[in-house]
Formats: sequence, C-alpha cells, structure tokens
Amino acid sequence: MKKKGGRKILGFMVKEEKEENRGSVEFQVFSFTNKIRRLASHLELHKKDFSSERGLRILLGKRRRLLAYLAKKNRVRYKKSVS
Repeated sequence: MKKKGGRKILGFMVKEEKEENRGSVEFQVFSFTNKIRRLASHLELHKKDFSSERGLRILLGKRRRLLAYLAKKNRVRYKKSVS
C-alpha cells in the first residue's frame, strides 16, 4: 500500500472520498479498524492496561455489528469493504 495521496482504503475508498463520506458505514468501519490497530499496538507494549483492552473489545464489537448490518443491507458494498 502507498503511504499518502491516493491510498486505497477498504479496497475502493480513496482518501479524498473518505473525507466526504464520514457518515457512511464503510468509513465508520475504516475508522474503527484504524482505532483497533492503534489500540492493539498500544497493548503490545502495555500488557496490563486492562482499560484499553476493554475499549478494544468494545470497538471490535461495534465494527462486527456494523459489518453484519452492511452484509444484511447491501451485500455488494459489504464484499467490497471486506476484500
């Protein structure tokens, strides 16, 4: 993946598009994924930070529910998001 400028997100969202679609399910999933990655790297350094671990579990659940909603409502957009 490229670092900046035209980087692909979720397989089809481009950086410029994500700024316009902040309320879309795809952008929310993308946002949760970034937060999850950041928290996971934090927890690798701070193994006993149970508050952050709880936050990570909450974010994982929210992302899972959003993906389930997207799969139920629009299968094509779900497949593009997951691939």
